[in-house]
Amino acid sequence: MPAYRAVVFDFFGTLTRSVRRGPQHAAIARFLGCDPDVVVGVLDRSFRARARGLFGSAEDTLGWVIEQAGGHPRPGQLAAAMPARINAMRADTRLRADAVSALTALRRRGLATALISDCTHELPAFLPTLPVAGLLNTQVFSVELGICKPDPRIYLAACARLGIAPRECLYVGDGGSHELTGAEAVGMTAVRLAAPDLADHLVFDRDDGFTGATVSSLTDVVHLIDRQPALAGSSAAA
Repeated sequence: MPAYRAVVFDFFGTLTRSVRRGPQHAAIARFLGCDPDVVVGVLDRSFRARARGLFGSAEDTLGWVIEQAGGHPRPGQLAAAMPARINAMRADTRLRADAVSALTALRRRGLATALISDCTHELPAFLPTLPVAGLLNTQVFSVELGICKPDPRIYLAACARLGIAPRECLYVGDGGSHELTGAEAVGMTAVRLAAPDLADHLVFDRDDGFTGATVSSLTDVVHLIDRQPALAGSSAAA
């Protein structure tokens, strides 16, 4: 097995703690004339389509969601709501306590770091404000590529940007979007982050068929890198 040259991370639930929608989302729905519960239903069932950018810009996508929820925004309302939408997503996002230290430790060991996220337009808008942004060599967003995990092309896009072969990459994720089996299918080694807080994480298409290695923290990923030969074929938690 070759030595790893890069570690590729999922974002929500991996570099962040578990994600649940906060109260700001309900306020946005009411501002746009909709029942918040109906809006949540539309958001849930349309996530993968929105994460592929199928409804256009961030404002167009919000307009589509509100129309599906029975709303009829007045001119200018959607544009006025967009900063609040980004802020609401930002408020839902809490980096793990060891996210910065783990990324820093990996880079000090000479490894590249990358992000692959199934996400809507809001994450690329607020990620640059987070302290992990400068610790990632590249960031791949589904909404910009028009494809979601486990499509092989999203993993290969990260590899191409890094100039590193898939077999030289360790992929770390909580297991949404069948991301772990998808990473393995292109030749990466995948590891599931099974942190205790993820019990109530908002997740779509959980990768229940994955039987590979697990870790309970991002710091454990650094420990795995430090003892790479022990990782191959491991299914025990670190």
